[in-house]
Amino acid sequence: MKHQTIEQLQALAEIRPDPVMTRTERLQRWAELLESNPDRRLGTLSGTERATAAVRQAMQVNGSPMTVAFEDTQLRLAGLADDSYGEAKRFFEISDHQLHDIVCDCNFGSSVRAAYAARRVRAAIGLWPRLKALFS
Repeated sequence: MKHQTIEQLQALAEIRPDPVMTRTERLQRWAELLESNPDRRLGTLSGTERATAAVRQAMQVNGSPMTVAFEDTQLRLAGLADDSYGEAKRFFEISDHQLHDIVCDCNFGSSVRAAYAARRVRAAIGLWPRLKALFS
């Protein structure tokens, strides 16, 4: 066995990213993360339905359902860049209406239970992918 330094091994290492996650897999992962601490209170965003598209894209609040997703290494490796509204919409491939249902304060007040946010995330997956997963 040849002895090599860490620097030598790093130079030789081939880093392979995880396989690409589908939209459904990303949303399921997000829901699972939320469900892992169901009573956690998460911050909501104020007035997503009234904000201009540019303002809405940049909206962010610490400790939101989107923060839970961003804290996950697997989702970050899959391409989640931050915990902003616009990034969540892009990465999870969901509409403004769907994301509004998950994170807007007009639905929950200033905070939402993680379990309830998870149900809203699962609803965004859609019925067909959920049925398909049950019978696979």
